[in-house]
Amino acid sequence: MDFSRPLAALLGTAAVAHAVVPAFFDAIVPPQLPGPRRFWTYASGVAEGAVAAAVAVPRTLRLGGYAATALFVAVFPADVKTAVDRSDRPARQRAVAHGRLPLQVPLALWALRVARG
Repeated sequence: MDFSRPLAALLGTAAVAHAVVPAFFDAIVPPQLPGPRRFWTYASGVAEGAVAAAVAVPRTLRLGGYAATALFVAVFPADVKTAVDRSDRPARQRAVAHGRLPLQVPLALWALRVARG
């Protein structure tokens, strides 16, 4: 089974979401990052789009898979921030925020599997 196409679609969808609903992503940018949050929202969206393209093209698939792995690891601090920030929210919002944390592991493993063929 080709696992690269669904990964490219997931990353491409995330890239578009950064442009369409940037305020959501602004809210999860860790405050330790320098500069405006919107910069990091758009930069991470561009990165996801570039990685999606790399995963979608057979010639760059391996590099794209490793880049996707790094990207999933890199966004983990934002997921931690979201979980902490939403600790006082209703149970459903807390569950979604906390559920993203362990999700990064299978996403990173999926990207590694794509990279390694």
